[in-house]
Amino acid sequence: MNKEYLNSQFDESETINIREELEKYLIHWKWFLAGIILSLAMAFLYLRYSTPQYSAKSVILIKENKNGGISAELKAFEDLGILGGSTNNIDNEIEIIKSRKIIGDVIKKLNYNISYFSEGRVIGMEIYDKHSPVIVKFKKKDSLFYEVDTTFTINIISKDRIELKSKLGELMNTVRFDEVINSEIGEFQISRNNKLDEFLSPEKIIVGISPINGLIDSYQASVNISPVNKNSSVINLSLNGSVLKKAENFLDALVFAYNEDAVIDKSQVSKKTKFFIDERLMKIGKDLDLVNNNLKNFKAKNKLTNIEAESELVLKTISENTKKIIETSIQLKLVQSLNADLKKSQIKGDELLATNLGLEDVSIAQLISEYNKLVLTKRRFLRTASNLNPQIINLVSQIDGLKSSLQQSLNNSESGLKLTLDQFKKEEVKIASKIAGIPTQELALKDIKLQQEITAGLYTYLLKKKEETAISLAVTVANAKIIDKAYGSTIPVSPKRKMIYLAALLLGLLIPFVSIYLKNLLDTKIHSKKDLEAFLSIPFLGDVPKNETQEKIVIGSDMRSSTAEAFRLIRTNLDFMLTHKKGETKTIFVTSTTSGEGKSFISINVASSLALSGKKVLLMGMDLRAPKITEYLDLPDRKGITNYITDETLLFENLLFNVEGINNLDIMSSGAVPPNPAELLMTPKVEKLFELVKEKYDYIIVDTAPVNLVTDTLLLAKYADLFLYVVRANYLDKRLLTVPQALYNEKRLPNMALVLNDTDSKLGYGYGYGYGVTVKKPWYKKIFRE
Repeated sequence: MNKEYLNSQFDESETINIREELEKYLIHWKWFLAGIILSLAMAFLYLRYSTPQYSAKSVILIKENKNGGISAELKAFEDLGILGGSTNNIDNEIEIIKSRKIIGDVIKKLNYNISYFSEGRVIGMEIYDKHSPVIVKFKKKDSLFYEVDTTFTINIISKDRIELKSKLGELMNTVRFDEVINSEIGEFQISRNNKLDEFLSPEKIIVGISPINGLIDSYQASVNISPVNKNSSVINLSLNGSVLKKAENFLDALVFAYNEDAVIDKSQVSKKTKFFIDERLMKIGKDLDLVNNNLKNFKAKNKLTNIEAESELVLKTISENTKKIIETSIQLKLVQSLNADLKKSQIKGDELLATNLGLEDVSIAQLISEYNKLVLTKRRFLRTASNLNPQIINLVSQIDGLKSSLQQSLNNSESGLKLTLDQFKKEEVKIASKIAGIPTQELALKDIKLQQEITAGLYTYLLKKKEETAISLAVTVANAKIIDKAYGSTIPVSPKRKMIYLAALLLGLLIPFVSIYLKNLLDTKIHSKKDLEAFLSIPFLGDVPKNETQEKIVIGSDMRSSTAEAFRLIRTNLDFMLTHKKGETKTIFVTSTTSGEGKSFISINVASSLALSGKKVLLMGMDLRAPKITEYLDLPDRKGITNYITDETLLFENLLFNVEGINNLDIMSSGAVPPNPAELLMTPKVEKLFELVKEKYDYIIVDTAPVNLVTDTLLLAKYADLFLYVVRANYLDKRLLTVPQALYNEKRLPNMALVLNDTDSKLGYGYGYGYGVTVKKPWYKKIFRE
């Protein structure tokens, strides 16, 4: 049973604590309401004048390189992960897309360094594309133009004329549309946008020209490019901007520029091959012309019209041998040309080599293909990395190795072809010895025709390769496949209205909450009875609410205010504190810690409440240093206790006076302020005064000096039956409560009791009772009904 009781007590305590904590904040409900209204108003103004941001998105697929730029010799190590995989390639492509070169090309192509704004009441709004009533066209765009940072205003004053003003509002020029304007930033024209209805177009346009380097930095930070997942080659591109169409156009142009750059890279091999073939065709064409002229001149000189075949079998054999000689010679010349081109590449740097020439040695063609891929990969990496990058160093090592292997292969192939050609020629000599009967002219003619066939065959072969190279150049495909073109919703992604209003609502609640919390946390004043009970063990007699009237004496026979009822309660509680025998005079001293806590107010009204009960009461002002009773009652200074002590001829009856409307109450003021109040209070005449007044009054109320400032009150303590220790709410520092507690513990003030003065009835410390009196409770009090 005891356990259940304790648990119920604990639960009740917790409920009370929660209620008290809530009341600390609900009493300031107006602060919360004002905070919410102010924050919502600020949120409305922010949303009203902030520029909405729209999101444009695009999706592309990066076509992966199956070989990944790795040579045949290094492919065996690919599965070890030391050479990188498709994920690294995708990351590299993303860096290329976001490179300064490509973004700069897009900005230049779209003229995004020139912006147009319509003037608003508070902020301007950017206008773009068909919505701009004017278009600024510069005649020449050099490197200096892309460093310009300026702003000027265009005022449309008529259908044909416009004004130009500087950013400071100074008139610069008045010109016609399409008139060439010479300025510090270059020559330009301003044209009217005929697609826009002139009745709907703004009359004032602000034109801003920004440096391209700053724009590149801005777009690099704004464009978000990321793969769908780690193992995917699909890439999402997104860009936020105040104009949706502008952001969409930028993303489309960015993908196009990336593809165009990739096509240029890929076509470099084909261009190099085409250049090589054209160079060889020119040289072999001259050789073919020379051989044809030799044949023509030989026939004319020897008057030959037809070739007689004397030995059909021998000639057939010779023909087959000749064919082999021709094919071998072609291969030899191609190998020699590639060898010479490779040596030039070693001198000039990593140059691309011609490919797809039809070499019989497949290994050489494969090495050339791998060499070209590594050179292209190195060039692309150098756009986003330095020569000290580990991948660049790895590629340089691979290229050098391939060069060495290719050089060795070409030299070996050339030596083999020469050896084969020598063997075929030796075979030809053997066959020629068998046809000794053929005329000398025919043999010479055969040699010339052989040269003609070799040269013509090589020429025809190169023409065929030239066409093949032209076809490969024409069908070079881009790196990226566009899955979704740039698109975006007309609903802005920021600012988010609901989130802004929610944040404003929370902020409107949080700021007052934090302010009140900090105020309470840093507050060191006494506010309520519970504050006193938390620090003091002194008996509590009662509390007095704040006096809302101008009356000095708040208690009377017809007064029913909460303050008057508080003094009636204190009067009742005094009977429990005073245990004297009936008929004895009761001496009640009133003191406090410091001045300004309302001792005189409490003294006068306690005395008045006792007098209203039919008792004969004397109110004595014993605060000789700062007398307050006459001042508080708006009465002129008069003789008092000081005069009585110092003047032997004065009788205390001559010092008494009354207050109109309060019967049975006599008042004796402090009198003149003496230079030595402590010494006066120690004189025997003070004791004699108390003996005299006790004979005539039921209650003696003594207004004394504050105990923390002077020793006067302690000197008079021996005459007191009860000490009312006044503590003023919202005034006394909690740290000073050690003073009354020490006095109580040491029993230096007899029969001590606390009175809390000037409490706030709105905070729940006042009194709502009385005959016909109703104190209006705060609205939140109705929620927490006891």
